[in-house]
Amino acid sequence: MSVDPITLTLIQKRLDHISKYMGWAMMRTAQSPIFSESHDFSCFLSNARGDALSVADGLPIHTGSGDFAVRALLRDYGGDIYDGDVFLLSDPYEAGGNHLPDWTMIRPVVVDGALVAFATNRAHQSDIGGGAAGTYNAAATEIYHEGIRLPVLRLVEKGEVRRDLWKLLLLNSRTPELLDGDLAAMLGSTLTGRDRIADIVAELGHAETEKVFDAVLDHAQLLMKEQIETLPEGIYFGEEISDNDCFKTIDVPVKVKLTVGGGKLHVDFTGSSPQIMGFKNSSLANTHSAVFMAIMSFFDGKPPQNQGAMRQIEIVAPEGSVVNALPPAPMTMNTVHPASEIVHAVWKALAQANPSDALAGWGKTSHCITSGKGDNGRTFVMYHWHGSSGAGAVDGRDGIPGAGQLCTLGGMSLPNVEQYEQAYPIHIHHYEMRVDASGAGKFRGGTGLDYSVSTFVPAQYSFRGEGSRKPTGFGTVGGQDGKQGLLRLNFLSDGNTFHVPQYGVHKLDAAKVHITSPGGGGYGDPLERDPAHVLRDLRDGLISHETAENVYGLIADTESWTVDDAATRDKRAALIATT
Repeated sequence: MSVDPITLTLIQKRLDHISKYMGWAMMRTAQSPIFSESHDFSCFLSNARGDALSVADGLPIHTGSGDFAVRALLRDYGGDIYDGDVFLLSDPYEAGGNHLPDWTMIRPVVVDGALVAFATNRAHQSDIGGGAAGTYNAAATEIYHEGIRLPVLRLVEKGEVRRDLWKLLLLNSRTPELLDGDLAAMLGSTLTGRDRIADIVAELGHAETEKVFDAVLDHAQLLMKEQIETLPEGIYFGEEISDNDCFKTIDVPVKVKLTVGGGKLHVDFTGSSPQIMGFKNSSLANTHSAVFMAIMSFFDGKPPQNQGAMRQIEIVAPEGSVVNALPPAPMTMNTVHPASEIVHAVWKALAQANPSDALAGWGKTSHCITSGKGDNGRTFVMYHWHGSSGAGAVDGRDGIPGAGQLCTLGGMSLPNVEQYEQAYPIHIHHYEMRVDASGAGKFRGGTGLDYSVSTFVPAQYSFRGEGSRKPTGFGTVGGQDGKQGLLRLNFLSDGNTFHVPQYGVHKLDAAKVHITSPGGGGYGDPLERDPAHVLRDLRDGLISHETAENVYGLIADTESWTVDDAATRDKRAALIATT
């Protein structure tokens, strides 16, 4: 190694801390609850070539494709980048974005006239225009229906904000007062990153900094190669199917052929569905990010999460397919779907190679976005993330009850209920874990959530019910699937029921929404679950007496809350005999 291990470790940890510090600065200063409460943004650092050095902050679906965005900047402005510049982009076809609502702000780090790195914040804006408030236009059939498209733009030039461009951005949002503050927060976040990387250069010098950054990437590549070499060489297959194109029932498969050999993974999506009519098409950047997320989570994050680790992964995504759509296909939903399908397909293939590290599926989305006019006359956009699905189980850990979408891997926070009731014209009636919805297993899946809320004003609803037609949190290694979800809406005026589509955008009167989110899949044989854990789930109301006895084989005294060990052994033996 060209850099001693102590220096290498200290710089890697320091870069990770800078990335996280940028995130803390963003959360403390952003205006929108989507940032300050939920952390739907990510901060990462890149070297002067655009290779991601650290993606320690935020959501994995944002950061795994950060190199696409920075390289688009270098393509368009290489040789024309100055100290004090800041760039902004979003377009998935032109600018290396994953989807339009995620605006990527990139601040070059220029020290003594030399470009040494980039500090980047990618954040999902509350609203960017388009056919539906909140950016998720389920009726979109072209990207032009989804909001403003940003190529690589110089937002700040040598320290001076381009006010004409800033005003253009605000004019294309239904929530300009939020966007104004959020962009300022993004600027501040990237500034803290720039200053701290500049401190590293001041301490080490330009040449040594470049050498250490290269060593950080090489080290991650080496560790990823070692992880891949723990898998048996061979060819493995995975498939995950969506059951709709947002307008009609139709199978939309994502198929993967995974080849393990020579310390590399070859991930081939040939045979996947052609791009579809609705907004669940993936950009190439988003597909790369989803693949990286699937592989890094399977390996439990052992290699450092940077572009060096990605060098050992080769991806084939045919043009015109749902995993590499061609313009003008819409794709606002792609960070959730087909990202979830991509991750699930890769997990299934990896599980064939190494079942002991298999990950069960997460329940797919089954909730909505509500937008309307608040008491102050301004447009509000509320994400019903309290209806998040249950996470899948792994060997040694039950699934998280509700952890946001799969693409966040739990990195997005569920907002505080009381804060939401202060910010929006709503009242949350009910918010608790589901009963008997988790996929049974030695380690059970996440329960999913029961959530109901009244919105007291007329509002626009954007429904996303991917997990409401069938179970979607698949079980693995003998674990069972989690239960499907449900979306229900009743008008406050007369109690009449509105038929909620799987996807769609509708303007409705004041209403009460009830969300029953899907459960996550289980890992392992349910009859191998620790009886004490089954008893705890029974006592906590997460499973019924019937499930405890007939699925897990538990016989217990519910007055003293103790396990009858002998009777439990007999019951489990009887259940095994019948199957």
